[in-house]
Formats: sequence, structure tokens, C-alpha cells
Amino acid sequence: MREPRNRLRLLSFFIVISALLLVSRLYVVQIVSGQNFEAKAERQYIAGTNYFDRGSIYFTTKEGALIPAANIKFGFIVHLNPNILNQRDDLEEIYTTVNSIIPISKEDFLAKATKKNDPYEELAGRLTVDVAEKIRALKISGLNVTQERWRAYPGGGMTAHTIGLIGYLDNELAGRYGLERFYEPVLKRSKDSVFVNFFAEIFSNMKQAVDADENFEGDIIITIEPSVEAFLESEVRKVTEKYTSDFTGGIVINPKTGEIFAMAFTPTFDPNFPQQEKNSAVFRNRSVEDRYEMGSIIKALTLAAGLDSGAITAKSTYNDPGCMTLNTRTFCNYDGKSHGSGLSMQTVLNKSLNTGAAFVASRMGNLNFSNAMLAFGLDTTTGIDLPNEGKTLVLNLRTNRDLELAQASFGQGIALTPINTLRALSALANGGTLITPHLVKEIKYKLGPTKTIVYPGAEERERALSQEASVEISRMLTEVVDRSLREGRVRLDNYSIAAKTGTAQIAKPGGGGYYDDRYLHSFFGYFPSYEPKFLIFLYTYYPKNVQYASETLTDTFMNITKFLINYYDIPPDRETSPPSRS
Repeated sequence: MREPRNRLRLLSFFIVISALLLVSRLYVVQIVSGQNFEAKAERQYIAGTNYFDRGSIYFTTKEGALIPAANIKFGFIVHLNPNILNQRDDLEEIYTTVNSIIPISKEDFLAKATKKNDPYEELAGRLTVDVAEKIRALKISGLNVTQERWRAYPGGGMTAHTIGLIGYLDNELAGRYGLERFYEPVLKRSKDSVFVNFFAEIFSNMKQAVDADENFEGDIIITIEPSVEAFLESEVRKVTEKYTSDFTGGIVINPKTGEIFAMAFTPTFDPNFPQQEKNSAVFRNRSVEDRYEMGSIIKALTLAAGLDSGAITAKSTYNDPGCMTLNTRTFCNYDGKSHGSGLSMQTVLNKSLNTGAAFVASRMGNLNFSNAMLAFGLDTTTGIDLPNEGKTLVLNLRTNRDLELAQASFGQGIALTPINTLRALSALANGGTLITPHLVKEIKYKLGPTKTIVYPGAEERERALSQEASVEISRMLTEVVDRSLREGRVRLDNYSIAAKTGTAQIAKPGGGGYYDDRYLHSFFGYFPSYEPKFLIFLYTYYPKNVQYASETLTDTFMNITKFLINYYDIPPDRETSPPSRS
């Protein structure tokens, strides 16, 4: 009796398993892949439809809602069959009828309708259902309507350099810039992806659900917060317009996690109409791909390294000569003047003295200074999830010559990408570790679970600076805002803000020295100073008729800071009375 009973149990087990597999398959067919099969059916009944599909990209609001940044739109194409129409003698009458529904050029219509040995000419595209139905209702032989699908960017030019766009290379339509390119393996759709053997797909789906990775199709959810992005873009655009800069960029990031809330650049473009741009260089994300000499914001790294090494404290002093000559070359402070003797390192930051930064480098010693600066990751890429990340140019940190290392201490002679600079500066704010700046937080696979992208936590990351040095440089940079920046007039009573400006001469092409009247202005700051929620990085290239970053970018930085404080309802972190002078 036991053997028949065991057989019955085994048979029942297989029946239950088969039923579960069939139910899961029905779920996949009806719920997960329903839209794909519906689209396939449409293709079978609408002759000539240009079927196109691609994964979506979503912004994330502060409440966690998803807002489309890139998706697929549906519409209709009106097209002609000249082989039929060119035999008719009422083409002008047809034109008048069609033109009453779709405004088109008469010359264009007649030229297309009368072509010989041509079965297809497109007349108009991306039309609404109402327009398509009106054309169909005419029932004119040789005048046809089919459905089309295309890539759409609902925000237009908003965060265009980050989202990127798709385009043709030979006959392949794929991501060519930005996230569209970097996440091409996830966003692309195979034409045959929904036509899979029934039982093969059951088991392949089970495997995908267990170990889904970036090679499977899905949608991506990014960290960009649309309201923050819109505000940053507005502020960046104002800088470019006011000072007629060649271009201006800005990034808002969480310096503890690397999560990017906004990445703006102007001039921008509309990825819905890339053909309107005459020069493809406008599609480049200069914040990631290009490198610049960043100037005095690098002094914050230099002094942090000096503090960490023990070579200096905030109260260490030096005598400012105004200019210094090393290896037969002379460099000076921004004003070419000496600011006196017995100057503290806090004064070096407050007054942004080149000779003071060089003093710190000399106190550390060439090898120690070089190693400390390279520990900020200045000679490596950040790993940001965008294509074509540029390489930095920091050979001067390896020369062991006094001149090159002194110049590097105040941000000259080394060229960094903005994103690399941002990562290094974030270490000052977050306790001394190197983050991975990133934009994608989740991938929603078509089949299988949503995957959260996990980035290294503080305990796993490379350390550039001690926790103690991070706190002390944050205190010193807070003093810069409270006492020095615009003479303390931009200080916020209830919030501590750590910040530093940078003004760098632009190098002439081909190593011909520096322009006397062209500058890159930069500005970074984070807040609250000791538990920062945000770090803001700004730069503008060749602003006209103005010399210092404190003039061009201070108001912009403070406007963004106040917006973020209010938008995220950040609680105050200090009393209203100003700190006493040290």
C-alpha cells in the first residue's frame, strides 16, 4: 500500500508544481508582458508601422514619486502611396481636403504624390488620434495612416546633458549620450524579446527573478529631484546670461552617499529635437568629460591635508612675502601684495593667499604633500554612471619639484574634471572618505524584481582624510562664510555653511601660458557644516567684465542653499548669535 500512496503523492506534487508554473506564466503574459503582446497585435493589424520600444527613465521627487524623464510616446503617421495617387486627376482637391486637417505645403504634397515607382512617402508624423481618425474617415485610396512610437523627453531641455539622447549610428538606433548611452544594455529592447518559447521562458524568467542584472531589459530610476533640478538650472542660466559666460555648470549632491540631486549645464539643448543643433559638441557633458584648472577651491584640500599630517594647525602662522620664486619662476597672491607677518592658516583661507597654500605644501614636504593630494582621488576617475568620464591631468603632483607642487597647492598646473573635484571636496564634508557620485538608484526589470543599486558605505570607501581633519577644515570653511565671504554679509544666522571660492586663469592652448583676462570661476559649499545634507558645486567659464568668483557665484550659491533649506525643511543647527572671533 505504501508504494501506490507514494506514487500518488509524487503525482500530486508535480500537478501542483505545474499549476504554479502555469499561474506564474499567466501572470507574466497578462500583467508583466501584456503591453508588449498588445503592441505585437497592433503591428499585425497596422501595416507598415514603425515599431519602436525602449525602457523609461524616471526622476524621483523628494516624496518618492516617479516622474518620466524619458519614455515612449504614441502617435500616427500619414503617408502616401504615389503609385496609386499619381494616376488620379483630382490631386489638388485631395490636397485641399487633407490640408484642412493637417496644414502642409502644397508643393511638398504634389511633389510626393506624383513620384514614379514609389510606394511610400511620409506626409506628416506624430499626429493625435483625432487627426488620424479624420484622415482615415476620408477613405482616399493611396492615403494611409499607421501608428508610430518614438522616444520622448517630457522635460525638454531639462537635465538634457545628464539624460542624454538616442540616435542612429549607421542603421542602429541606440543611446548616444548621457544615461541613455551608459545604460543602453538595460534600456534597449530586442524586437524578439516578447516572442519566446512558452516553456523556455517560464524557466528563464525564474532565473532572471533570482539573479537579474544590468544585462536584462528594464527601466531606470534616477536620483535627480525635478524641483531641485529646475531651480539649479534657472540659477545657472542666470549666471551665463548676466556675465555672458561661455558656459556654466552646477551639481547638487549628498556628500555622504554620492547621490546626485541635480546636475545642470547651460547652454543646453532639447533632446526631442537634436537635429536643430548645428554642432554636436553641445551634447557633451562638460561636468564629467572635460578638465580645468580649478583655482583656489583646491586650497581647501591643501589645508585639510596639512591639518591631517600635523604639519599645521588652524593657528599656525607664516610671513606672507606677497610673491615667491621657486625653480626660477615667480608666482604671487591674487593682488600681488604681501598681507603681513604672523598670518594664521585661517587667514590663508579667508584671504585665499597663494603663498599661504605654498607654505603648507613646503611644511609637509614634497612627497608627503603629493601623496596626500593624490589620496583625494585626483588621479583616478570617480566611477560615475555616465559615459566618457574624462581623465585628470596631475603630473605636476609627481614631479617632486618645488614650483609645480607649490602651484598645485593653490589649484594651478593641475587640471581636474568638475566631477572629480566634487568627489574630492565631498571628502572634506563627509568625514574623509571618497564617495562614488551616481545617478541611478534602482532598475525596474521587465521580468524579475526591482534591483536597488548599492554603493559602498563610509566604512568600505577609500579614506582620504581623518575624521578629525574633516571636522577642523569644516570649521575653518565655516569661518570663511561667517567672517570673510562678502565680509560675512551672506552668513545665515541659524545655519552653519562651509564654503570656498576659486578664481583660476584660463590656460592658453598649446602650453602658451595663461590669459590675463580670462578666468574660470568656481564655488563649493556644504551645509549644515558638520552634518551636511547637501554639497553644491558651481563653475562658470570665462565670465565677461568681472574677475572674481565671489562676485559671480556667491549669490547663486546662497539662492540655491536657501531653496534647499526651505524645500527640504532642514532644521537649524546653531544659535542666532554670531560666533566669537578666534
